[in-house]
Amino acid sequence: MSTDQAPPERSRSHPLIPPEWLLAGLRPSAAPVPWAAAARAGIGLAAPLAVGWIMDEPEYGALVSMGALAAVIGDTADAYRMRVYNIAVPQFFGAVGVALGTLVYGHGWVAVAALTLVALVSGMISSIGTVASVSGLLLLLNAVVGAGLAMPEPWWTAPVLLTAGGLFVLLLTLLGWPLRGRGPERAAVAATYRSLADLLEAAGGPTYEERRQEVTQALNQAYDLVLGRRARVHGRSPVLVRLLAQLNVVIPLVEAAPAAHQRGRPLPPSIPAAVRELAEAVEEGRTGTGELDLGLAPPSTPSERAIEAALRHAAAIVHTPDPDPYNVDDRLGRPAALRIRVRRNVRDLMFSRESWRYGLRLALCIGLAQSLVSLVEVERSYWVALTVTFVLKPDFGSVFSRAVLRALGTAGGLVVAAAVLSEVPRGGWDVPVMVVLGALIPIFSVKGYAFQTAAITPVILLLSDLLNHQGFDLVRPRLLDSLIGCAITLIAGYLLWPESWHSRVGDRLAHAVDDAARYVERAFRPDLGIDEDRLRAARVVRVQARRRIYRDMSAVRSEFQRALTEPPPTGTRAAAWWPLVVAVERVVDATTAARVRVDHGAAGPPAAEVAAIAGELRELAAVVRADRDPDSLRDAVPEGEDEDEGVLEPLRQEVAGARAIASARL
Repeated sequence: MSTDQAPPERSRSHPLIPPEWLLAGLRPSAAPVPWAAAARAGIGLAAPLAVGWIMDEPEYGALVSMGALAAVIGDTADAYRMRVYNIAVPQFFGAVGVALGTLVYGHGWVAVAALTLVALVSGMISSIGTVASVSGLLLLLNAVVGAGLAMPEPWWTAPVLLTAGGLFVLLLTLLGWPLRGRGPERAAVAATYRSLADLLEAAGGPTYEERRQEVTQALNQAYDLVLGRRARVHGRSPVLVRLLAQLNVVIPLVEAAPAAHQRGRPLPPSIPAAVRELAEAVEEGRTGTGELDLGLAPPSTPSERAIEAALRHAAAIVHTPDPDPYNVDDRLGRPAALRIRVRRNVRDLMFSRESWRYGLRLALCIGLAQSLVSLVEVERSYWVALTVTFVLKPDFGSVFSRAVLRALGTAGGLVVAAAVLSEVPRGGWDVPVMVVLGALIPIFSVKGYAFQTAAITPVILLLSDLLNHQGFDLVRPRLLDSLIGCAITLIAGYLLWPESWHSRVGDRLAHAVDDAARYVERAFRPDLGIDEDRLRAARVVRVQARRRIYRDMSAVRSEFQRALTEPPPTGTRAAAWWPLVVAVERVVDATTAARVRVDHGAAGPPAAEVAAIAGELRELAAVVRADRDPDSLRDAVPEGEDEDEGVLEPLRQEVAGARAIASARL
């Protein structure tokens, strides 16, 4: 049983070589340079400084640039509507935060209590979703800044200036909307077709698993963009209806890919070439006859029939200029109405254990940080709480590794900041320097957390100097405060919490195995006695279940990859479970392949055989969840039939492989 994409293991012959979990965070990613984002960041951060110096109000310019910095960091979406949410909503929370901080500035223990309460709220709302997470982060960050720095009077000045900076970056972002319009959505759908072409090209080869992961990620992103917009403009935007129709017809091809991979030999080159041609048509908005000339012999096996039928149907839909908006189903389901989502989020916020756990952990660390700087004189003390806030974001990555990486990134950024503060005179020279430093933030952010910290540090120091006029004297306290904040986070936010030392990755994996068992049962649920409409509805339900489990497995993989950056025992346990993650993905693939073969002529499996396989998976889930002795698994897998006699034989082999991996690992 192959365990593709297993985490690399580094043999260390010298004790001074850093551990692998730390090196993983220090390796820059291979992401392309976001030139447009770099240009926006440089202009967005430097222009307010230029206006501030022209008006002889550099402090006001620095506050506007601080608001712009928050918007630059939060501008991570592709679709313009989502970028509006990602920037505008957090800016509102940031304005509330700085207003609260300004009102308690200089009030001693009242400020400590207020920031602790804000930290609790910030942590709890961060569990709702991505935009809420950024909003909670900005709420607490600006509250800490407002409580630690003297802001201009009256109290509403700082919130207005910070919000103006964020809105300025939002304006720069939206300048391309009239020209690009649906560009991000169309590009995402076309990217899905290209990743699918790579998957079909890799069928039967060793890189298939990696290509399948890329297809899953591309589908997730495309559906998020298209369905997110369609929730508001459903039935009124022909462009979005067409994009959704083009995205939906990818599904049969994705389902057919595992069946083609099981054949063990490459597909004809004309098939991935045809899919790439469809990608070009999607991106360019071309229409046509939709006729394909693949030059292939008539299909003779279920997998061949599935590939050809899905490809010809995709070609017909891609080249259709005006699909029926009322005959395009949402394969993942349309987003719920706004009131339903708000009610659901409020319920999760108030009654979720994870929400309270993270909120209390963040409140404890912020309370300790503020209490410490109230009892002990710490220069530039608000940076202690800022460091705690940045580091203690579990949804952004490992707490432990982020603390270490932040310390390293801060040290690197201080080298640049020291040169700027000591050699560049304050005044007009700040503007070109900020253009360069601001542009580096998006470029370094895509490389990793330590690189992002190194890029943001000199920007924050330069803006702080414009507010406090301390120059080079800011450098030493910045490093000291960051180290204190990292220490508080590691002790109170990591070491004192049992879940930090008792990894939950086994539980998460057990849930995934249970989901795989349910997927097997749903995929082969009997359809006898059902009319054509109900058969079509049953197929849609199966498609939704397949997309849901692939999305969930992608989330499991991401969670494990994050756990791999933790020190032992969490990192080593995640590494031990990793082969089983891959094995469960292969079980899901084999289930999909078997369903495709049944849909295209193969004999359906007996219900007892389906129930037996689902039972084996549930037993495996129980073993993983309980961490008990897996000896009973070794002889539990019954003998399977020959491949020609049973459509589920490949699935049986994958289940047997998963159970064997569990037996070896537990």
